[in-house]
Amino acid sequence: MLLKGSCHCRAVTFSVDAMSPAPFMHCHCSICRKTAGSGGYAINLGAHADSLKVEGREHLRVYHAVLREEGQPDQRSPAGRHFCGECGSALWLWDPRWPELVHPHASAIDTPLPKPPEIVEMMLADAPDWVDVPSGPGYLHFDTYPEESLEDWHRRHGLLSE
Repeated sequence: MLLKGSCHCRAVTFSVDAMSPAPFMHCHCSICRKTAGSGGYAINLGAHADSLKVEGREHLRVYHAVLREEGQPDQRSPAGRHFCGECGSALWLWDPRWPELVHPHASAIDTPLPKPPEIVEMMLADAPDWVDVPSGPGYLHFDTYPEESLEDWHRRHGLLSE
């Protein structure tokens, strides 16, 4: 599915071919929440990195988050969180460990997205008390990462577009 996106000020616009376009996962980790999720989470999609086309690249900035794990020294993530240097809008994540993938933020997408048949609430161990985490039918909860991948979830629901 071809997705078109932009930052708030429109200095950066982009398009990407997404094989996993349903915004099904709310990530509550501190990195996603603080860099892209004012609702207490961020929503990332899955797309083919080689299909990413960007206008306004000169306005892009990249943040490599600090990974803080108990008992481990702090280290910079190799994953780059791309955002607009003019307005601060979170745009996508790209990680050299999986160079074929890019993960656009659903909040930056201007194309209508399919409504997911269920929502995965993940990294709930990091969710602050003020976040209202929905529950009930159609919601799956995970304290950390679920075993099912973004691609496998889309495949299971018949939403994978290759």
